[in-house]
Amino acid sequence: MFRFLFKRLILTLAVLFCVITMTFFLTQMAPGGPFDAERRVPPEIQAAMNERYGLNASPLQQYGRYLFRLFQGDLGPSYKYAGWDVKELVQQKILVSVELGGYALLVALVLGLVLGSFSAFHPHSWVDTGCMGLAMFGICLPTFVMGPLFAYIFAYRLHWVACTGWENWNQKILPALTLGLVYAAYIARLTRNGLSQVLQKDYIRAARARGLSEGRIFLFHTLRNGIQSVIAFLGPTVAGLITGSFIVETVFQVPGMGRLLVQSISNRDTTLILGITILYATAVITLNFVSDILLAYLNPRHREA
Repeated sequence: MFRFLFKRLILTLAVLFCVITMTFFLTQMAPGGPFDAERRVPPEIQAAMNERYGLNASPLQQYGRYLFRLFQGDLGPSYKYAGWDVKELVQQKILVSVELGGYALLVALVLGLVLGSFSAFHPHSWVDTGCMGLAMFGICLPTFVMGPLFAYIFAYRLHWVACTGWENWNQKILPALTLGLVYAAYIARLTRNGLSQVLQKDYIRAARARGLSEGRIFLFHTLRNGIQSVIAFLGPTVAGLITGSFIVETVFQVPGMGRLLVQSISNRDTTLILGITILYATAVITLNFVSDILLAYLNPRHREA
């Protein structure tokens, strides 16, 4: 187990380093700069601004300085938000995205596991067809279509909920549903496929022959082995939900990390882009690492991978 964890940890750190390096140089290659949209200033002031933020150095020098600050926990200053560090801006927005991701994860797990379980226990029936039809609907309909559609139906036409903001529960329902339903569709299909395979195993037939109830068979024999694919999928899922979706946050005007990332790209705020990207990458890689550990615990054969 220790060898497995050590190998996964080294791979995790290597992937994170590659993400940081690629993101830094891609932002350097992008046209424009953080001060291009400002009003025209004299050349000496422009030179002083570039020197203040170290933009007059070569890309390799900037990269070395950035890595040195990053190892010290410093994400650098924001170019567009004067007097603010990237870490301070991220800390303000991350709680909103975590809250949104938590609600969406609850929606995804409850709907996905329920629909997938019903389909698995009623194969080739109208229940199976209906549940998987709903899952396919969620997969095929992207969030930038589902979000405005929900806003038009439930907020504009029916006036049941609000469609913008993040101050009370009435404003949080539509973003959580929009983000959670997409992942619920994938979880439903994974659950259905995993449980269907397990239900055909000999030990399930043996458990039924011993007179065990279907509920006990489901909880103690079927579920543990049937949701291993769901656990593997939860790594990137939880990361994407917690860090927030920039499409959903932009559509519903949620003041979270995703919306901040869109604004930083528009402003060419390279340090802010790097900080948010590193946070996204760290969340995805870390949660994938955790899901690998859970899979190795549930199935020792995964430790050999």
